Parts: sequence; C-alpha cells; structure tokens
Amino acid sequence: MRKRILPALIGAFLLHPAQTQESVMSGFIPYDTHVEKLENGLTVIIMPIAATDLVAYWSIVRTGSRDEYEPGHTGFAHFFEHMMFRGTDAYPADVYNRILTSIGADANAYTTDDLTAYHISIAAEDLEQVMKLESDRFQNLAYAEPDFRTEAGAVYGEYRKNRTDPLFVIYEATMAEAFTVHTYGHTTMGYEEDIAAMPTMFDYSQSFFSRYYRPENTILFIAGGLEVAPVMRLVNTYYGKWEPGYVPPEIPVEPVQETERRIDVSYSGRTLPVLALAYKSAAFDPADRDRVAADLLVELAFGSTSEIYRQLVLDEQVLEFLATDAGLNRDPSVIFIYTRIKDPDKVDYVLETIDATIAQYQQSLPDEERLAALKSRLRYDFLMGLETPDDIARGLARHIAISGGLLGIEELYSAYETVSAEEIRAAARHYLTADRRVVAVLREQ
Repeated sequence: MRKRILPALIGAFLLHPAQTQESVMSGFIPYDTHVEKLENGLTVIIMPIAATDLVAYWSIVRTGSRDEYEPGHTGFAHFFEHMMFRGTDAYPADVYNRILTSIGADANAYTTDDLTAYHISIAAEDLEQVMKLESDRFQNLAYAEPDFRTEAGAVYGEYRKNRTDPLFVIYEATMAEAFTVHTYGHTTMGYEEDIAAMPTMFDYSQSFFSRYYRPENTILFIAGGLEVAPVMRLVNTYYGKWEPGYVPPEIPVEPVQETERRIDVSYSGRTLPVLALAYKSAAFDPADRDRVAADLLVELAFGSTSEIYRQLVLDEQVLEFLATDAGLNRDPSVIFIYTRIKDPDKVDYVLETIDATIAQYQQSLPDEERLAALKSRLRYDFLMGLETPDDIARGLARHIAISGGLLGIEELYSAYETVSAEEIRAAARHYLTADRRVVAVLREQ
C-alpha cells in the first residue's frame, strides 16, 4: 500500500507581487516547507533540510496516461519522458549529459497514470547550474523529426519488452476490461497499435508538449541543503518568463459498473497462473471516509500480517506472493488484488478464499489491536523513509501531483488516525462487491 502521510499546512501569506501565494509548513515531517506560486502559474515547493549538502530537484508534470483522451494517440506522456532528454538549441543532448556527468548528478524520470516526474540528485552548490538546464528544456525543448522517429521506435521496443512480463500482460488486460470509456483503460505505455503508429505523429507530439508542458501544470519540488530566499530568486530568474498556456484534457466519465466482468488472458510464454481482481473505487479525497478506510482495509485483509497471507503464502505455500494496491488517483480508479498461483489446479480455490476473506470483513469488525498497529506502522514507515532529500521527494511526488500541492494531504493522514473498525467494515461493503469488479486469470496459451 502506498504510504500517504504528510504534516499540516499551517500558514499562508503573500510576500512578493510576482507571487500569488506563499505557505510555510511544519508538523509531522521534521522540516519546514515553503510554497509559492508564480504569476505564470508555476507552483514551487521548497523544503530546506539542515546537515546535508545534497539537493533533490524534482519537476512534476501533472500529466500522465490519464490525459491521453484523443483516440489513436495514447502513450505520449511516456514518450515525452524520453524526448525531454533530447536537449534544446542552447543545450543539445550531448552537452546536457556532459554537464550533468561533470557535476556527478543522478538524473532520471518516470511516467505513471497521473503524472510524469523528472528528478535529479545533486550537490547543493550545483543548484543554479541544474536549474538553468531544467528550466531551459521545459521551455525550449527542441527535436527534429528523425530524432522523434528514433525515440518512437525505442518506445515501441520498450513496450514489447514489457509484454514479456506476465504481470504487465494481465494488468493491461484487466484495466482495459475495467474501463471502457475512461483513459485509465490504457496503461502508461499506451495501446500497442498507437505506439506502433507513433513515428507518423511528429506534428501531434509538438501539440501535446505545447498543451501540457506549461507552468500551470507543473510543480517544482526542491528539497535539501538550501535556503528559501536565494532559491526563489533563482526560480524567478529562470522560470519567471515561462509562458502559460495549459489546455486541460477532456477526460470522459466512466459509466457505473453494475455487473461482474470475467476475462481469461492468454500468455505466449511459460508462466504460472496469475489471478487479478480490480474493484472500482473512488478518486483521492481525504474527506471521503469510505475511500480513506479502504486504504486500511486492503492492508488489514490482504497485507503481510493478514490471515489469508499466512494461510496461502506461508502455511499452505499455494501462492508465490499476494499483493494489493488501493490506488491513489485523480479520478475514480480500482483497488487491485493480484497473485501468482503455484498450482494451476488451485485458481478457483484461491479465488474462493479471497471471497471468503472479503465476506468476513463485510460481516465482522476487524480486530482493534491490528487496526491500531497498522496506523502506527504507517507513521513509522513514513518517518523511516525520510533518510535523504531524494527519499523525501520520491515519497511525496505522487501526493503533490494528485492534489496539485500540499493542501488537503494533512487531512488524509488525520483521517487515517481516526478510521474506526465500523468504517473498515463499511468500506468492505461499499467497494469489495462482485458487481463492481473484474476477475482476470492469466494462463499459458
């Protein structure tokens, strides 16, 4: 389960006419956090951390595969994760890479359904150099059509490689079955036919970049050995002239699912059976008590301390693993439960045991001591993950992208602390019902 714990946002006031807001945060996280928004819409979050010379520099674009709503054009959010390393007129790719190598920077990126994040780990003394590079590529990305075609081919190769993983194959098929209209129906990679046709879409790629890579759709998160005022001066210098122009995507609303859907998925290689269940759930909202309780429910019912885990993974050794993801999304998504089964003849047995576990949580209240222990573990696990600036940024990036900043996430953590056993049962009754799910079984062809 993703850990979603943040402190309270406790102050907001205007300092500079060039900014529209500034906030200071302190509380659960042992660092004050400064938030400002430039006139062009760019949100800047700065987290000074004493006793370190390292800095995590994260550019979080609030665009992922969710935003790919135009038929025939999936996969472009992930594609730009690649293209952003192609360079600009001022800093071509070889120059960009040479500079980062010379300062010992660690740069990378990733794309998910709801965001694309570009992250660089650097020494504090190299902050201005990196900000100069990053602000330039976000405002002035330049690539020729031959480079576009080359990268599009590389993306297709990555997709074909992913198709060799049975877990990717069943996830792709399950999401396509679960979402018939909403863009969560395709994975971050996109539909294969769209990826294959991508080399012909050079003009569209430039439109995609122009619409989504704008300051109003980007959050700059900088944490480490730094001071707020000098960093904000640099931000204004290098990002202040970035022109706004974000065009929100027209995301279709998924119809309410009313009956269970079952699919068999064929895999062309060797594999043990994989069982996946996707239950429709709600969007991120710390005020939605059912949704908050569902996060704790899936860990209590199917986590490593659960009865079913002890039975099927440890004692009977029927399963290789049992995993869940309660989801953390901008739009209504799914609670995902999946496992690989060692004995092909026991697929039905495993599904029956999962259903029995769900029925138990729908009928009975969970153990109060286990619930209290889970809440404590959430707090402990999060704090233990705050070892480096990059750890902090990585742990907060999705929260920041989903909510557009830090507001509201403290309420989520507070809600975790107050979830009752009765609310856990109510969430099981609300979400974990057969008419709201997809059941997928992957087997060898």
